[in-house]
Amino acid sequence: MSEEIQARGRIEVAPAAVASIVSEAVQTCYGVVGTVPKNFATGLVDMLSTDRKRGVEVVVRDGHITIDLYVVVEYGTRVSSVAKSIKHVVKYQVEKALELPVVAVNVHIQALRVSDRE
Repeated sequence: MSEEIQARGRIEVAPAAVASIVSEAVQTCYGVVGTVPKNFATGLVDMLSTDRKRGVEVVVRDGHITIDLYVVVEYGTRVSSVAKSIKHVVKYQVEKALELPVVAVNVHIQALRVSDRE
């Protein structure tokens, strides 16, 4: 009595949807000020487009996800610890939400922000 289950379609997740999950996850990480565009040209495109999350690049290929993040970190925090935390949180949140493997989370620290201390 073995019945074969046949797929009746497929589910596709747009990179913009993954970027939304990533963007929310990054904002919860300690030491992260925000995300920034990769470069000036990308920044112009981001300002003109509302579909794409600024500073988050997602590639979905063969059911595997690769994420590049461009972030600003608070000055005085341990940058390597913040980057490791970002990688862990983003990977966990995306895999939890989508049940697809994240093969890489690349964190690019673009700047440090110095808080006003009076």
